[in-house]
Amino acid sequence: MRSLRYDEFQAMRRFPALDGLRAVAAIMVFAFHYGGPSWKWLTGWIGVHLFFVLSGFLITTLLLREEHRYGKVSLRAFYLRRFFRIMPVYLLVLFLTWALAKLNGTADAVERLMAYYLLLLNDFMPSNAPYLHSWTIGIEQKFYLFWPAIAFVLVTAVFRRRLAVTAGLIVLLIAMIPPDIAWLSWPIHYVAILFGCLVAVVVHHPRGFAVFRPLTHPVTATAVIVLFVAFQWAVQYWPVRFGQEALIGTYAAAAAVLLPALLSRSVLARGLGLRPLVFVGERSYSMYLIQSIAARATIGLLPALGRRSTGVFLGAVVVALIAADVLYRWVELPMIETGRRLAARVTRRGPSVGDGTTPTPPAAEDVQVPRPRAVLADTAPAVRG
Repeated sequence: MRSLRYDEFQAMRRFPALDGLRAVAAIMVFAFHYGGPSWKWLTGWIGVHLFFVLSGFLITTLLLREEHRYGKVSLRAFYLRRFFRIMPVYLLVLFLTWALAKLNGTADAVERLMAYYLLLLNDFMPSNAPYLHSWTIGIEQKFYLFWPAIAFVLVTAVFRRRLAVTAGLIVLLIAMIPPDIAWLSWPIHYVAILFGCLVAVVVHHPRGFAVFRPLTHPVTATAVIVLFVAFQWAVQYWPVRFGQEALIGTYAAAAAVLLPALLSRSVLARGLGLRPLVFVGERSYSMYLIQSIAARATIGLLPALGRRSTGVFLGAVVVALIAADVLYRWVELPMIETGRRLAARVTRRGPSVGDGTTPTPPAAEDVQVPRPRAVLADTAPAVRG
């Protein structure tokens, strides 16, 4: 019953509770999309921002550890790893979406939007677009096109400077949100990712970690997790007059505070790290991408369930998980390994001595932290269809 030490955090190669959280968020979004009114209380539409925050935290942690080990970040290696992590499954499911549309005689709808899919401008697609939920992949990929260059090339390895830049970007994006809009404004999604980046920057430094360390005590962590669950439930009662941008920003900030609690040894954090949840979390990216195909397959096999019901929701989860397991084993893992090998080939460098303030962590390519891969659809795509 004690808080996590800084050296213990730096030595962690896996964050299983975060993988478990991905599994929970994925199931929440399935419930929202396919479960019907019975699951409205779960407020699963906002689950995508859990993934945005997780993504910001995990990707930035990898970059920080790479920088500390080698003295700098290789952008070429980073982009190679990202491409082979994201694009193979994304493109494969896009092809399956087109092929199924071809069989149904509706391929024109996919073909007209192919430029959006291939250029990752999915978040600008019309509301009736097929494969609409892929808009979140576009958000993340565009963010990671610029984030490493800003935070690790333009900004040198100085804690205060990088902290100021990250916080400044959050403020700038919030300031870009129009005061009166009828649709969710795109900057708020990047704000959510940056909250995760901010936590990663803070806890990577000894002084910053000391600020969050009390949240890793099992008792405090349990209280934080319970409060977050209560907030998740209360999202349905958020006052409309405050707006969805304020809700998403507050939710992302709460998720950022949740992260250190999930690194603890509390019972709830260990529960999220149980193997069944980790299993689902590891496959959540493919689950997310294949979700609409899985739902259509469920409805086609069991038409009596209707289009949105508990049966469709559970059936879609099962079908998606089976398909995702195949994709994870035969596409994701081999492509991730290919990306790592190519990234190692373009760097070929030795570790630096370090600055003496922190123990040298494992190489970024070897740190086996779970990726919050799947970004899940939130209010915007849900309203679109």
